[in-house]
Amino acid sequence: LCERGDLKKDRPPPVVNLSSQKMGIHEWSYDNDISLDLRYKVPHREMRIALTNIKAEVELGFDEKLAFAEAQRCLNCDVQTVFTDQLCIECDACVDICPVDCITFTQNGPEDELRTRLNAPAHNTSQALYVSGELKTRRVMVKDEDVCLHCGMCAERCPTGAWDMQRFLLDVAQAENSEPCWNLQTA
Repeated sequence: LCERGDLKKDRPPPVVNLSSQKMGIHEWSYDNDISLDLRYKVPHREMRIALTNIKAEVELGFDEKLAFAEAQRCLNCDVQTVFTDQLCIECDACVDICPVDCITFTQNGPEDELRTRLNAPAHNTSQALYVSGELKTRRVMVKDEDVCLHCGMCAERCPTGAWDMQRFLLDVAQAENSEPCWNLQTA
């Protein structure tokens, strides 16, 4: 606690913001190439050497090319698909283009029953489903977040802009002064 006040109480709360990544009709500010690659395995030192030399690193690390490929998979993790149900005309263009069949338009219902009616049944119950508000036909759009690649194909194909790719931004207040508060002179 400083003389100027309670640091926790006076600090502004974190700000969460979603920012559209659309730059043009078919342009995004992130790499949205589809890759069905599994996670790359880190090369390991030969077991005989690793067991005889306790100071030898077991994981050798990626070479530059493999490191770049693995990093590309992670750089889009904070890009989210955002669906605006009021803009949707239920043309199913997003369903047709989705490479992993994670989007379904169906009647709403209890979650466990809804999971069985999806284009790709959602068996991972620990991962929430993305369920829209009621659409004009009284159906809902359901997206399985566990399967979604966040490739942006749905947003690119949507004729009304009901789908958008938005980057998650978290802004946390930082101390203005680098000096500890007990070193500051008070007036």
